[in-house]
Amino acid sequence: MPKQTLNIAMIGSGFIARVHSNAFRQVGHFFDIPYDVNCKVICGRNREKAETAAAQWGWAEVETEWEKVVARKDIDAIDIATPNALHAPVAIAAAKAGKMVLCEKPLASSLDEAERMTKAVSRVPNFVWFNYRRIPAVVFAKQLIAEGRIGQTYHYRALYLNQSGNDPKKGNTWRYKKSEAGMGAAGDLLSHVIDMALYLNGPIKELSAVMHTFAAGRDVDDATMLLVRFENGSVGTFEASRYGVGNQNRNDFEINGSKGMLRYAMDDMNQLYVYDATEPVELRAKRNIQVTALSHPYGENFWKPGHIIGYEHPFIATLGDFFRSIPAQQPFHANFEDALAVQRILDAIQRSSDSRNWVSL
Repeated sequence: MPKQTLNIAMIGSGFIARVHSNAFRQVGHFFDIPYDVNCKVICGRNREKAETAAAQWGWAEVETEWEKVVARKDIDAIDIATPNALHAPVAIAAAKAGKMVLCEKPLASSLDEAERMTKAVSRVPNFVWFNYRRIPAVVFAKQLIAEGRIGQTYHYRALYLNQSGNDPKKGNTWRYKKSEAGMGAAGDLLSHVIDMALYLNGPIKELSAVMHTFAAGRDVDDATMLLVRFENGSVGTFEASRYGVGNQNRNDFEINGSKGMLRYAMDDMNQLYVYDATEPVELRAKRNIQVTALSHPYGENFWKPGHIIGYEHPFIATLGDFFRSIPAQQPFHANFEDALAVQRILDAIQRSSDSRNWVSL
């Protein structure tokens, strides 16, 4: 049967647009999807930059005004890879035009925007690029938790550190401006950590947060730390910083339960550390499992057993699962509703830090 051609428009032409472009190019090679993906048009404010991206990644056309792209009848899906402040107007307009809407995280630069976006896309296929949910080792951790392998959860701890804030050249980019980003390290880094916690350990009941800015005159947070209580009775600690000098892209979590422990580190993204506390005492030890077997998550989609995957593959898996969910009429996660839950927590973090109080969700 011939496949339906799906015309994609990318709004944005920076780093994350490159990552998304690669996923669109590669998804049909690794997943049996019901569409022929056509990279139709890429849109960026800087035409020269957009033209360079188009030439490199095979986008057929270039545009500089996103409103024109959204209005086009020949576009089926809009992928939003812009600064956070543009997520809401683009997503709402695209949904009104009946397009599929794909959006980079965090969902929005404010809770009000996120709520309006989520309402707008309720009748069209949508998702948010919380791609770390589809790292095979993370999905495997989810399976082990669902099987009861770690028992009752006691602790969930996570951190996301990079050192970009320590680079003076970064200070004038959009990620460091409240008007374009909404938040700093909390929105950029902690949003990923929170989404993974909700995915693995369930809803957060209440939190207490501290946000801190190291750079004089900067109006977004450089570091955010918080304590949380989950609805399942466990407690958690979270940390995100752009001043984690010595860390380029460190994303770790550890979960301690009555029957064992799971630990993951992005620096070794194909590995999951597992401790089984139900084994005889003399046999208990942390095991380092390489999650690349055919029976592991996405083992049949990528390479042969023992052949590791990289940063780009969870983006490809996200697209593959999304495209297959549409004709099957199956729910897809993380969607805008999931991202709205993250945005509510980000809003609570800001309120907690401002008031220096615990905030209930």
